[in-house]
Amino acid sequence: MHFSALVLFASQAPLVPDHVSPEESSISFHVAALWNLKHQGSRVGSPPSPLKLTASTTDPTGRAELALQSLQIWYNAGTGLWDTSGWWNSANAMTMVANLAKADSNAQVKDLATRVFANTIMQAPAKNPQPGVEGDANAVQTTDEPSNSTESASGYYKSMGTNDEPVSTYPDGWSQIVGEYVDIKSLPIFSKAGMIGAAAPDPNQWLDGFYDDDLWWALGWIGAYDVTGDTQYLTLAGGIFKAVTKSWPTVCGGGIYWSWEREYTNAIANELFLSTAAHLANRVPEGTAEGQKGYYVDWAKKELDWFVNSGMINEQGTINDGLDSNCKNNNRTAWSYNQGVILNGLVELDRASPDPSHLDLANRIAKAAIEELADENGVIHDKCGPTCGPDASQFKGIFARGLQALQEASPDQLYENTIKVNADSVWNNDRDEANQLSINWAGPFIAPANATTHSSAMDVLVAALTV
Repeated sequence: MHFSALVLFASQAPLVPDHVSPEESSISFHVAALWNLKHQGSRVGSPPSPLKLTASTTDPTGRAELALQSLQIWYNAGTGLWDTSGWWNSANAMTMVANLAKADSNAQVKDLATRVFANTIMQAPAKNPQPGVEGDANAVQTTDEPSNSTESASGYYKSMGTNDEPVSTYPDGWSQIVGEYVDIKSLPIFSKAGMIGAAAPDPNQWLDGFYDDDLWWALGWIGAYDVTGDTQYLTLAGGIFKAVTKSWPTVCGGGIYWSWEREYTNAIANELFLSTAAHLANRVPEGTAEGQKGYYVDWAKKELDWFVNSGMINEQGTINDGLDSNCKNNNRTAWSYNQGVILNGLVELDRASPDPSHLDLANRIAKAAIEELADENGVIHDKCGPTCGPDASQFKGIFARGLQALQEASPDQLYENTIKVNADSVWNNDRDEANQLSINWAGPFIAPANATTHSSAMDVLVAALTV
């Protein structure tokens, strides 16, 4: 069942706490004004009901909650995605929301996150930009040939743009926003358990031929499991991972490809493969059978061993984009997300199978990345700077997320300072009057913000809750 476009709103709670700053007291006006401007002449409905805040805007928790409130203006409950962001970007937004729900004791935040998960698992598969291209996730692979060799049938593909910036191209009309905004609580399906049960999670619905996309969703569902304890989310993540294992090995002696076309072996897909396996290892029963801890630990170690020897980690200690046709480091841009995903993966692997080399490598990469990506004030930038496209606009938040995990596992003053400096800069220099966050963490705010720039910046606000 798919409803017309809807936005998931927070519960009908008082606008602000008893003691508020002048800035906070104006939030109601700004959110309502922004909503009216966004939807004037195109939609009907009511603006979102704000969360009841637990702290002031000088407090990391209060900042993150205000930002969450603004993020939900883009959440479209009819699609289960955030409008103005791409398919895989919404998976990252969901992971960020899960991390906030884990770090914030506000019950309303957890309730909102739980509703997002339950709605997204039911609605989002209809928006998969390229379903079926990987075949049946449960089928045994009998050939090394891709199941499809062209993007023409779906219109969804990825390429490298200026400065080797990844670019996702979506089918015509995929990003079109239509329909009416209403409070999710007014929908017929009110029970969270009922919403989850109605979805009947199927890993095939989340596969689009690009293995990084698949694994972003797997990590998102692991985050949903962490918040809710609902095992269907974890089972779904495991099914997605199993499907991606069919891409192993590449012509480079191991690892997985970027896509079903089997033309490029890159860092992000392989880091996500490591991270997903390690996350699953820490959440499934003991044992060595498929789907048990030993199975995932073995995959994570196998990936890490291959990755370390692949040459993608350069002499400076950062990670380039991938391998060339001769299986050598292609020296393409060291994007921030390629420095972040592996941190989370190594932390999870060390938790599942402790080895000093895991955190040693994570610390080496993190420090090299900060050295390369931070400006003189400590603010993180990608090579494309404030003009990054829709894909690269997500990257910095993913690095912040990985740094958060490493700081929790292997505390370092450099990591704490980097998180705090970037969170403060986002809030003080990269925020408009409606608490929307743009791509330029150093400031000034670059209009218009969108769900991708906003959710990415929220990652570092969430990280600041934990340091």
